Amino acid sequence: MKQSATVPLLGGRDREVWIAAIILYGIGDTLTTLWGLSAGGVAEAGPVAKPLIEAHGQYMLLVIKAAVFPLFYLVWRSIRTPGRIAVPFALVLVGGAVTVWNLFVITGTL
Repeated sequence: MKQSATVPLLGGRDREVWIAAIILYGIGDTLTTLWGLSAGGVAEAGPVAKPLIEAHGQYMLLVIKAAVFPLFYLVWRSIRTPGRIAVPFALVLVGGAVTVWNLFVITGTL
């Protein structure tokens, strides 16, 4: 029986996935969260971000993102298998979902 080689769906696309992570999680989530907080009637729900934002103001979100991205990058760099693409891909999925959710919540409150 002949074995066929499998090609990972996102194999070799690390750069593109990281760019998508930056756009969706880094920029999309951040901007829509700040927009929602400044519009009023919207509150941060994240278990880490919520108390920090309540204690230090909405721009603490920028500090959180500035800390989180390098940590995810270090995890990605430390993994030496093709499965490491899951790190930025998780940020893409979370960032996309949260950005859409934020927009849904904001448009419901304006």
